[in-house]
Amino acid sequence: METSTNGRTIRLQENLQGRILDVGGGGEGMIGRRYGSQVLAIDLRQEELDEAPDGFEKQVMDACDLAFEAEQFDHVTFFYSLMYMDVRTQKQALAEAARVLKPGGRLHLWDCDIPQAYPEPFVVDLEVILPTERIHTSYGIVSLLSNHTADSVRPFCTDCGLIPETETSGDGQFAMVFQKAKAQK
Repeated sequence: METSTNGRTIRLQENLQGRILDVGGGGEGMIGRRYGSQVLAIDLRQEELDEAPDGFEKQVMDACDLAFEAEQFDHVTFFYSLMYMDVRTQKQALAEAARVLKPGGRLHLWDCDIPQAYPEPFVVDLEVILPTERIHTSYGIVSLLSNHTADSVRPFCTDCGLIPETETSGDGQFAMVFQKAKAQK
């Protein structure tokens, strides 16, 4: 991640191969915009999916109870969606993400440090740079979620057997990639 003078900038330049499950992929649909037909975006709310642009598959689904058999996806992404979940829901959603990842598959997380989001709302302004467009957006919550950081999320992933691969942070944002262990031969 890099910081710009007018806020936070995220570049989604990596070229992911294979099938991608995007958890919380409604609204701006950043992962769907970037990877098109490779993406199945899920969200709890139909209206969020309706707001997302066309070009990728969308389904209403609970991230804590994914309607997929194990080991179906090459990648699972959470683009600023963990912040909308309480801690219990985060743990369940990440466990389900690990379950549906293929051996050797990767979990990708982008989120922000949230010291607290109540009684005042927490809002983060972003500039997301895709290969063909720049999008200015904001994500905000009013929630009892507090002390939400990479350090608080990391153990949820490793407890599911995911192996830390990369991590970047800066200006109150973090991005992490975990890999599911490859199948034993």
